[in-house]
Amino acid sequence: MALTWTHKDRGEIRVHENLLELSIDLVDYIAEISEASIKEHGAFCIVLSGGSLISLMGKLIEPPYDKIIDWAKWYVFWADERVVAKSHDDSNYKLAKDNLLSKVFVFPRHICSINDTVSAEEAAAEYEFAIRQMVRTRTVAASDNSDCPKFDLILLGMGSDGHVASLFPNHPALVVKDDWVTFLTDSPKPPPERITFTLPVINSAANVVVVATGESKANAIHLAIDDLPKQESSLSLPARLVHPSNGNLIWFMDKPAGSKLDKV
Repeated sequence: MALTWTHKDRGEIRVHENLLELSIDLVDYIAEISEASIKEHGAFCIVLSGGSLISLMGKLIEPPYDKIIDWAKWYVFWADERVVAKSHDDSNYKLAKDNLLSKVFVFPRHICSINDTVSAEEAAAEYEFAIRQMVRTRTVAASDNSDCPKFDLILLGMGSDGHVASLFPNHPALVVKDDWVTFLTDSPKPPPERITFTLPVINSAANVVVVATGESKANAIHLAIDDLPKQESSLSLPARLVHPSNGNLIWFMDKPAGSKLDKV
């Protein structure tokens, strides 16, 4: 059984016994938000990330989820993307397509990926323009209290340095406020060229999930969630800055990742 509690500022925390339990709980949650969103406004706008997150979503293509989810109502986006060809092994699009999207019935026109034939700067601008068009036509909801889109669910992994999407500690992209999508040409992790949602977009979502697994994430999880003295440099940790203004924040982790939390 997962150890679950709600922090007064940092959302709901779920610490799972193992990866299988985490995966089942995560997929149950995605299916639940999908159903509620489709019932409420006829579509489910989900934002994916790369890394181990996609493998943890793997049960979506198995019974009963493959049959009970209304895949035709899904619209799929990415919180960040590496500016590489879509056929490249570093591509978040390729990872999701190979392991998830090609195995279920999501309309190709509902999959909103970057233009992989232009520069990082152009790719970011084009991606933002495409999303703005979808907000204008109400395919994607608009936030009630900001200029940003209100995605139904944003799924984020977290690095051992506390980065989320391609927002890294002390990187200028972390403080971009006016753009929905920004770009990097100097990512601390290869490949260097990337596009990423900005914090205002992440924090305008209806639901945000942060997933972390493994002991290497334990310190970053502690710094991202636990109450800390004001002078702590961790207050500029990207994962710490994920704080939906009018939405839900849920942390899914295994026991090793949660081992340094005050409550564990």
